[in-house]
Parts: sequence; C-alpha cells; structure tokens
Amino acid sequence: MPLSIINSFASWVLKQRIHQIELFLKYPNEVQEELLHNLLMASENTVIGKQYEFSTINSYQTFAERVPIATYEELQPLIERTRLGEQNVFWETPIKWFAKSSGTTNAKSKFIPVSNEALEDCHYKGSKDLLCLYLNNNEDSELFLGKSLRLGGSSQIYENNNTFFGDLSAILIENMPMWAEFSSTPSSKTSLMSEWETKMAAIINETKNENVTSFAGVPSWMLVLMNRVLENTGKQNLFELWPNLEVYFHGGVSFSPYKEQYKNILPSKDFRYYEIYNASEGFFAIQDLNNSSDLLLMLDYGIFYEFIPMDTFGTPNQKVIRLADVELNKNYAIVITTNSGLWRYLIGDTVRFTSLNPYRIRVTGRTKHHINVFGEELMVENTDQAIAKACQVTQTEVIDYTVAPIFMQDKEKGAHEWMIEFKKHPADVGLFQKVLDETLQTLNSDYEAKRYNNMTLNPLVINVARENLFYDWLKERDKLGGQHKIPRLSNQRDYLEQLKEMC
Repeated sequence: MPLSIINSFASWVLKQRIHQIELFLKYPNEVQEELLHNLLMASENTVIGKQYEFSTINSYQTFAERVPIATYEELQPLIERTRLGEQNVFWETPIKWFAKSSGTTNAKSKFIPVSNEALEDCHYKGSKDLLCLYLNNNEDSELFLGKSLRLGGSSQIYENNNTFFGDLSAILIENMPMWAEFSSTPSSKTSLMSEWETKMAAIINETKNENVTSFAGVPSWMLVLMNRVLENTGKQNLFELWPNLEVYFHGGVSFSPYKEQYKNILPSKDFRYYEIYNASEGFFAIQDLNNSSDLLLMLDYGIFYEFIPMDTFGTPNQKVIRLADVELNKNYAIVITTNSGLWRYLIGDTVRFTSLNPYRIRVTGRTKHHINVFGEELMVENTDQAIAKACQVTQTEVIDYTVAPIFMQDKEKGAHEWMIEFKKHPADVGLFQKVLDETLQTLNSDYEAKRYNNMTLNPLVINVARENLFYDWLKERDKLGGQHKIPRLSNQRDYLEQLKEMC
C-alpha cells in the first residue's frame, strides 16, 4: 500500500476522536463527576473499596471526607501487597505492571501500578490524541510518510511474583500496539538498550538513513542525541539529514531553557513543537494549538483531578478543591484518582491554570522543587523563564542548572546559589547574573520583595560548572538518559554541594 494512502487513512482515523474531545470540552465537570462515580463503582469490592465503603459514596463531598489524601509512602503497603501477587487490593482488574520511578530527587524507588485500563485508556489514548490534535491543526501534515524518532529509557524489565517492573517507556513499548511500532524508529530493541553511550551510537546508526518526520522525547536528552547526530554525520542542521522533519513532541522538563538551541539545529519557521504532560502515574495534558505554551487538560483518561492551592499546601489549613473550583493563575498541587487504583494520590507536580474554558494548564514545578527558605516562593517556572531571558540577552546557551539557598549565618543575609553549565559561555557573567536576577524579580513579586534593597536576600551567586558536570553527576548515580532529570530547585544544599565537589 502506498505511503500516501497510509498517511491519509491514519490521519482520518485519528481525527475521528475530535468529536469525543469536544464532548469533555463542552461538559468538563460533568465528565469528571461521572468518571469518579465509575471509578468508585468499579472498585467497590477491592480491599480499599471496602475499607472506605465506596458502595455508599454518592457525592464528591462524601468521597473527599472519607478518603484521605495519600503520598506514595502511605500507599506503598497496599502496592507491595499487589507486587507480591495479591490482587483486587486497590483496583478491580489484575495489575501485573509497575512503573519504576525514582522521580527527580528520591534515591528510593517508587513502583507505580499500571493497569491494562491505564495502558489503553490513558497512556496509549494520550499518544493517539496528541497525533489527533496535531493533525487537526495541520491539515497538510505528512507525518505518516515517515517515522517518529523516539528516545526512551532502559529496557530492563524485572519479574517479581508474576508481576513486572521497569521504566514506563519499557512497559509501553513492551505492550505497544502494532500501529505505533510500525511508525517509530529505532526498533524496540535499540530504543530500550540500557547502556547510554552504546545506545546513542546504535540509535544514530539505525535512524540516519530513515525518513524521520518527527521526534519524541525529553528535551534535555533529545538535544544530546541531536548534537551527536550532527557530529556523526557532519551536517550543519538536521534538515540536511532529514528534510521532511515537521514536529517535535516533547515533555518531561521545561522546554524554555533549550528553545534557542533547538532553533539553531532546526532552523525553520515552519517546524513545530508540541508539548505533552505525562508521567508514570498517567497522561494528563496535551498542547492543543500550534505555537502555544498552554496544555489542554484531558478529562476522559480515567483520571479524576483535585487540586491543593500552594498557599495552603502542607499547612493545617490545607484546602482541596475539585476542577470546577480552580482559579486562573494560581499555583496548585495536583491530586489524582486513577484507573490504576491510585486514590487521591499526591503526584508531586504543581500547575497553573491559564484558561478555564477549556481547562488549560502550564506545569510550574514540583511540590518539593521550589525554594521558600526566605518566603520567596520561587518556582521552577520562574527560573526556567529567567534563564531563557538571560540567555537571549547575553547570546548564551545553557545545558543544565540547579539552585539552592545560601542560609543566613550570624548577621549575613541569605541568597540563592546557582550552578550553571553553559554550552556557549556568556562574555560577561556579571551581566548574565544581573539579567537573571532582575527577570526573577519581574516574574515573582515575593522574590522581588525579599531582594528589595537587599533587605532579606543578597544578589544571587553563580557558579560556572565545568564541561559535562551534570552528565557526570547523573552517570555516577546511574541516571543517564530516559526520564531522569536534574533537580532544578531545592530548599536544601545537598545536590549543590555534591556538584561543587565534582566541579
């Protein structure tokens, strides 16, 4: 069958989903209420369903009063029972897969349950919807005339009492539908190789002669791969190798610090970037418009959403609200109830709503990844935007960064200390520091107040990292590639001190 026919047919099939998306756009809160009812009804006879008497919960208010907000540590005993082979503990159907995730900070691994329902109705549905929304916005797309170059994590899948665990990417590829495998490169075997350096070479060797039309992966690691491709092939930009490139689907970390570097190796005004927000726990949101930084919250993936305003988070006055009660431009911690049996689970991410009709969000950081030692409430969204601005003004490029507080000692005021690895160094680090600091003040009024006349905070301090510092730091911790990320902000100095020792 000619590729043009396949491209047209695939586009037609994917676009059929638009009508269902329009339903939750029109009735978002009703769709969420019905979803919660179905989740409760499906789990009435589970261990957790009997504990909280799901069969008698007939309203959101009763659900919120009866079922507590839970961290992973609080759900872990139930998860471990299922990992040891017991079923019907927190979800009605057998759960055999667990996504191993250490997040960004914890050395201790988490094992996130992944049900068959979550695979089909959340993760794979999200992937199809991403294509659906992209194709709906770009009628002339020829995406399926070529292949998508994907960059996944480790292939290692381990068995434990007839259950299995590994990277989410490994689980998704292990269970991947045929249509996805057919349209992707490199092969599953290469994509899931464990050793990072060997994997890079294998991916380049396998993909450089393919007709690649799109990319999919985490921006920081994809950029490493793209630069390696250029080095290996001697090309000046990626269009010289893959002339039919049209889109990069990205997620996992903010794109802001890397945007200019991508423009340098993908120098076309017509090339598009589409962002997604997914995690081991589920697929949550998708960019639904060209040239947008906002993500449409997907409301029919078997996930019921609640939110905790960050100004009450972790306090005795902590307040939990449902989707219908969120407000624009406030930071919220996300709480999810899922079709994998995570009940009122605190995922650890923070978001801000940019639209309420439809519900669109931006990811602003992590509940553990902000700095509030001095009342400054600095979020990752702030630092990413400030880094991007400083790079633009000083014509520099940044590979990675992390920030920690300098604590007050004796009569000395506090400050923020940065470790920044540059790809292209600023001619004047002092100017870079000045723009960075001033931009943070324009973005965050709390930070501005603490910096006013150096009242509480002294000017920020920048350490220029040696080449490959962050890469080596991750390598030492066996966290190269895949979904592993540098912790951007911390209220402690642990990461920064480790990096300074290696600098």
